[in-house]
Amino acid sequence: MPNTTPSHILSIIKMRCPNCRKGAMFTQKSIFPLKGLLMMPEHCSVCHQKMEIEPGFYYGTGYVSYALSVAMLAISFVSYHLIFGLSYKDNSFFYALGSSISIVLLLQPITMRLSRVLYLNMFVKFGKGSSLNS
Repeated sequence: MPNTTPSHILSIIKMRCPNCRKGAMFTQKSIFPLKGLLMMPEHCSVCHQKMEIEPGFYYGTGYVSYALSVAMLAISFVSYHLIFGLSYKDNSFFYALGSSISIVLLLQPITMRLSRVLYLNMFVKFGKGSSLNS
């Protein structure tokens, strides 16, 4: 069996370590209970990549989460417009706004996890070795 490189997109969707693309980034697979939503191991179980590169590293995920939320809001708002249409006369604009905000709020736990995965992927490249010793 040939040694193939795991897909970058698939490793992001599966929330895997950006260095080896095999180890899980979160200690619990499910987002429930929400109390342990963002619990991460200190190091990857496969390649020993540090999950938190420096103290306070994940404060930057707020910007990624914001961008993802705005994109989801725009996509759901445009989808509502294409499916049902928008008008100020029948308040459909406010229904679209309400449903779009509801979708973004319901998907927020997944967005928070995904923003951590994307943020770590910005700084750790595939196969660059462990930062355990650094």
